[in-house]
Amino acid sequence: RIFFYGDDDPDKRFDLIQDYLKDFNAINVNSAVALQPPFDEPKHITIPYDTGDDESPKKAYITVNWLMPETTDTTLTLSLSILSYMLVSTPASPLRKALIDSGLGEDTVGGGLEGQLRQMMFSTGLKGVALDQADQVEPLILDTLSKLVAGGIDPDLIEAAFNTFEFRLRENNTGSFPRGISLMLRSLSTWLYDSDPIGPLKFETPLAAIRAHLDADDHYFEKLIDQHLLQNQHRVTLTLEPDATLRQRQEAAETERLAQAKAAMSQADIETVLKDTAKLKLMQETPDPPEALAKIPSLTLADIDKVEKPIPIDISESYGAKILHHDLFTNGIVYLNVGFNLHTLPQELLPYVSLFGQTLTKIGTESEDFVKLSQRIGRKTGGIWTSALTSAVKDKTEGIAWLFLRGKATMGQTDDLLDLLRDMLLTVNLDNRERFRQMVLEEKAGEEAGLIPGGHGVVDTRLRAKFNEADWADEQMHGLNYLFFLRQLAEDVDNDWPKVLANLKDVRRTLLNRDSMLVDVTLDADNWGQFQPKLHNFLSTLPFRPASLAFWTPHSTPNFEGLTIPAKVNYVGKGANLYDLGYHLHGSHLVITNFLRTTWLWERVRVQGGAYGGFCRFDSHSGVFNYLSYRDPNLLKTLDNYDAASQFLRQLDLSQDELTKSIIGAIGQIDAYQLPDAKGYTAMMRHLLGITDDIRQQRRDEVLSTTTANFKQFADILSQLNEHGRVVVLGSQEDINSANQRRGGDWLTIQKVL
Repeated sequence: RIFFYGDDDPDKRFDLIQDYLKDFNAINVNSAVALQPPFDEPKHITIPYDTGDDESPKKAYITVNWLMPETTDTTLTLSLSILSYMLVSTPASPLRKALIDSGLGEDTVGGGLEGQLRQMMFSTGLKGVALDQADQVEPLILDTLSKLVAGGIDPDLIEAAFNTFEFRLRENNTGSFPRGISLMLRSLSTWLYDSDPIGPLKFETPLAAIRAHLDADDHYFEKLIDQHLLQNQHRVTLTLEPDATLRQRQEAAETERLAQAKAAMSQADIETVLKDTAKLKLMQETPDPPEALAKIPSLTLADIDKVEKPIPIDISESYGAKILHHDLFTNGIVYLNVGFNLHTLPQELLPYVSLFGQTLTKIGTESEDFVKLSQRIGRKTGGIWTSALTSAVKDKTEGIAWLFLRGKATMGQTDDLLDLLRDMLLTVNLDNRERFRQMVLEEKAGEEAGLIPGGHGVVDTRLRAKFNEADWADEQMHGLNYLFFLRQLAEDVDNDWPKVLANLKDVRRTLLNRDSMLVDVTLDADNWGQFQPKLHNFLSTLPFRPASLAFWTPHSTPNFEGLTIPAKVNYVGKGANLYDLGYHLHGSHLVITNFLRTTWLWERVRVQGGAYGGFCRFDSHSGVFNYLSYRDPNLLKTLDNYDAASQFLRQLDLSQDELTKSIIGAIGQIDAYQLPDAKGYTAMMRHLLGITDDIRQQRRDEVLSTTTANFKQFADILSQLNEHGRVVVLGSQEDINSANQRRGGDWLTIQKVL
């Protein structure tokens, strides 16, 4: 399958296709993927999963899963997507709410509708369920769906979901992911199965058809529930039971299986395996020949823009709050970020920040419960959410730390958007103990669930927190310390709610102050003229008092940590502050780290070491450089490979072609794909960090003029990291204990995480 996207010359496309296909003959290939035979009745499956040495019975996962129709009917596919959103994707979703309100588990699992295969599937359930209550989850789900069919879905919920999908489809915001590739992947959901590739890209006709169905039948979505869920016998209820000894039994069985296999082999068989292994190792270590690499099409430096493209920014003030405006075409959509300076908070309140941000959109106000508030957000805007931004600032002790209340809306929805933000900030109902308890448990479950799939990020955050204030603050709000805080907070909500409530109110009172606020708007100039007076009026209603900044004293953690989880793999990190080791910032670091990721670390940690990933990250604001691995079967071997990276760079015989490719790769990072909202946010970050266009142009010039000498200089700095670097490992208890024994006892300070 060949896919093109863009405004390039169609004739050149045909030339490319001709050149690509000219040496091949057409053949008929049966690529059909058969439909799943329907079940005669629902099935129940129970599977154990490893929990390490945790004997807690409240660790079961239960999901109810349905096989759904094919994706070829675009109206039905979009209808089921909207229905899934209504059922499980928001705090107002009735099925999600019923599961959470039941108290049977800590958070939902399943994700709703999955539509990337030939046949869709729908999945939902709970995690953190006690084994003796596991059999209550399926009846709860089916009973909730039956009540929705009998009693009807709230019309406000339907309107909110429909508006949300229509907004998303028209905005087509793919974030940093290129729109063309996004469209290609969408088309593959049908194209791979010999159906129309254009169908999934169209939305006007399906939207109109769904609206017509709703006008003709108030129970359109209820009938979809009945037909595709309640009456659908192709259903599997899956239970994952915690098993503290599963891994040991599996490893013992695997050891026995291998021993039996070896015992059955002749000496000649063993020698063949050894030869094949040596042959594979040689293939892994042998670089591709230059003549093969030369056949891969690539850009040249002549194709690269030499000049930075500035993002417009205009700075003003209103009622004591700073306003940043970015004059960019947004197709009539307002992108608004209302920022609160976290440096006004005492450090003991930092762990509350993430949850406080969530209360603004998920706990309700004095006049609306969280269900009605969620529906109002969906009906009246393109979305409202919160996010935190922390970063070190080069050559400064204190970094930046902000909480942003973010929203987007069409120009016709801006009054509603600002009314919603005002209601959230001024009338949020923090004194809702049960709802806040649900939020804490959901947050805790989410953090725990993210440890294994996102372990490299956990290690990266933990390492960075050892070197500067901003990254330390980030660890308090999003890292392991945040998880430990959540576990204690869950108990405090039950045992000392007045203290928790007082802390939440202190966070709100401290942050909600125009004197320490920042407002960031991305919108074209004409619409900005209409929106600006509304924004001024919004700001005038918020409190003002002279703000003072708090001084934070980061708490230290051990320089060498072993964090244990029930996993067979590890996430191995080693890092240091290169500025402390004498490094002077030069744009060539982008070229060098990009090269290091795609050569030495890729080959040694991933290809030869067997990890799923090996990479490095350098933060030019803080100076922190971290090596990281992902799903790594090794520990000490990986650290040895990190330490050998400096020697690899020092001895490197880099061709001009390889250097050029690395420079182009670095420019690709600098010029990463961005839509207007991302450009506005990026410009705001640069303003807060003091990064001017002149500084960016200097770094670009340094990237483009990178030489092999820069590689040698960087190698000298990295060699110091070998001795002065700090280590964090998240992974197997056995591997961490083994590493300690080989390094002489208590090299890694061990802490159980999960």
